[in-house]
Amino acid sequence: MAKSLLALLLLGVFVTVASAFDGKELEPCKPAAVRYCEHADASATPSMTDLLRCGATLAAQSHRVSERCREVLRRYGQL
Repeated sequence: MAKSLLALLLLGVFVTVASAFDGKELEPCKPAAVRYCEHADASATPSMTDLLRCGATLAAQSHRVSERCREVLRRYGQL
């Protein structure tokens, strides 16, 4: 009983994490990430990893980012 409950809980966590990293959902924050976040290649647009890493920076600059980006930050618990 306990093992099946634990397995079900872990499955739920993995499904939640997998759905949380949809790149299209992070699109509204790309322009702000280019301006306010450090990323590996300064000449290119930020990668998925760069966007995920700079969530706190974008939250700190929330008054300067678009409303759509703020919605994304709220959805992922940054605001």
